[in-house]
Amino acid sequence: MSENLIECRGLYKSYGLRPALCGVDLEVGPGRIVGLLGPNGSGKTTLIKLLCGLLQPTRGELEIDGSAIGPYTKSVVSYLPDRMYFADWMKAVDLFDLFRDFYSDFEYEKAIDMCHSLGVEPHDRLKAMSKGTKEKVQLVLVMARNARLYLLDEPIAGVDPAARDFILRTILTNYNEEGTVLISTHLISDVERVLDEAVFLKEGKIMLHETVDTIREKEGRSVDALFREIFRAEPMEGGEF
Repeated sequence: MSENLIECRGLYKSYGLRPALCGVDLEVGPGRIVGLLGPNGSGKTTLIKLLCGLLQPTRGELEIDGSAIGPYTKSVVSYLPDRMYFADWMKAVDLFDLFRDFYSDFEYEKAIDMCHSLGVEPHDRLKAMSKGTKEKVQLVLVMARNARLYLLDEPIAGVDPAARDFILRTILTNYNEEGTVLISTHLISDVERVLDEAVFLKEGKIMLHETVDTIREKEGRSVDALFREIFRAEPMEGGEF
């Protein structure tokens, strides 16, 4: 079995003539918290959906835990999409029952405990919940699994700054520490303190993949400051942006 949890080699994904990923090579080991960092449209969601098996690569190779994407990898990946996908008539406990039946690593009692700590009533229907509470339920579903790989697509983008720390703390205190968390975001300053590694993605290409400590030592500044430099708007001819 590979020592890497994620391995991408020459990974390309195009939508028609429009490239979304352009020759991505990436290796990530177990037990890491990794930031997949880039502006909107950089290819973050495409890469996450390829890892989930929701999309197929145009070409290239992709493995999780030494296996090609398939039934095994889907059983060890816990995915938080950037939008809600459950029916409003369902209760949180209905979703917990569904996940317990579907995933052998789902811990029902842990999900209930997480609801209580997040201020969520698990017997309420989703249609009676606020947008923020629904997002908490979705986070509970993902983090109550004892997964090998957690893929979190913009988990803090839709919440106010005060709630971001709470969500990050929930993630940090509930993931399987032998697994890896991949957090996709453009809100670097909010997540930087929890990251072990940072992957900068720009126009479908990896610009940088380093440990956070190495970035700070080599660059003498924060990941957020380096990100702002790499992704700053370049002036066009005539001084326009």
